[in-house]
Amino acid sequence: MGPLLVGVIALILVVAALAIGSRVINGDSSLLRNVDVPDMILTPNADGDSDIMPLAYELARNATVSIYFEDEAGERFYFRKEKPRGAGEFNVFFSGVVDGYTLPNDVIQGEILKRLLQNGDYTWTIEAVDDHGVVETAVGTLTIAAADNQLPEIRDFSLDNPTFTPNRDGIADRVQAQFYLAKEVVDVQVFLEMPDGLREPISELERDVPANQPGRHVYDYEGGVDNGATPPPDGIYPIIAIAQDAEGQRIRVEDSLMIQYGGVPRADIFAPPAGETVEFSATAVALCDIIQVTMTVENYGTTPIRTTGPAPGTLYDSDWNYNTLGWHTESGAWRAAIGFENELSNYPFRWAVGNPEDLTEIDGQYYLMPGARAVVTGGIRVVDTFGDRNPQPMWAGLIHEDVEISQFNNRVDPHAVLVDMPDEANRQACEPREIPLKVPSN
Repeated sequence: MGPLLVGVIALILVVAALAIGSRVINGDSSLLRNVDVPDMILTPNADGDSDIMPLAYELARNATVSIYFEDEAGERFYFRKEKPRGAGEFNVFFSGVVDGYTLPNDVIQGEILKRLLQNGDYTWTIEAVDDHGVVETAVGTLTIAAADNQLPEIRDFSLDNPTFTPNRDGIADRVQAQFYLAKEVVDVQVFLEMPDGLREPISELERDVPANQPGRHVYDYEGGVDNGATPPPDGIYPIIAIAQDAEGQRIRVEDSLMIQYGGVPRADIFAPPAGETVEFSATAVALCDIIQVTMTVENYGTTPIRTTGPAPGTLYDSDWNYNTLGWHTESGAWRAAIGFENELSNYPFRWAVGNPEDLTEIDGQYYLMPGARAVVTGGIRVVDTFGDRNPQPMWAGLIHEDVEISQFNNRVDPHAVLVDMPDEANRQACEPREIPLKVPSN
């Protein structure tokens, strides 16, 4: 054997040795390797027995991976679809749940996001596609049996009010979403979805049906206004409910909600740069005389504030109150008022926060709009002393009925008013007058 031939053979052996060493260290050139999926009968019914099937595989380089199942009719169901993955080893667990699909006889409200495969025989496929379009697959068989195929249906999903005005005016301040849950689930989420995809959670009202159990459920939303938070901006939003059962099946339903006039209501009795915040016509009055009061109410917030009567200028007798006139408390309404020490009812003399020309009518109700001011006047005819003190401290207040009287709207600008009372022998009753009762609306 000549030296040249010996050299060639040596070179061939070196190259072969290097190739074998590289193969041992780095593996072969295949994209999809070491696929390990056990042969088993999967029974996805959350009983803890044969509910999960492990799938293991390795990628030699970056690739897009799909994992899917085909039934005997050739219909394909995806567990993973075109998911980018880096090189390395992967272990996933399949519970029988694939991307949502429908059956010919389905009558279901909403969208099926995830669903169990039906009982039967399937071919599974793991498919990898690298950046150069190289495709490699691994296949095998799977049997699904004893699957709990009942979906976590959300039936009769509805909103009690499609238009929502979260401004604490006592009208459409809350919206309730309700539905019937068909089976026990592990999780229900109800939320308002913002344009950026963020979710405003909505809480369930506690009722006779426990959370996540079959039956009717009610969820209540007030936009956060009850806690002083600013509600979402006016607009149309989806209200969404998603239920998931123990097997991992998920159903999604949706309805539209319009938000109008939303915001935290903010108003006060305006304090002018000079002069009194509340003007009293006198600091001393004789029996049967009238005390006139004047104040200015400002809506400095971003949402309208609702008001109710009696109208500014209404004259009270000092032994009357707003109930005497038929203007009872209205939850969410704002009224300007006068109170005094030892009063039997809180702020007995109340008036609307503006005249009709100062207000805007919305759906039959009257509102002081954002940025607006209104002058409120009223009168009190003194038919007796006020309480136990004379002079009597009197003050103004701005009342958000059944909500609050904020600290800066309570006992505003106190004045001491003296009632000049004659002695008992010379006292005469004030001339009676008709009570200006509220006229019922048609």
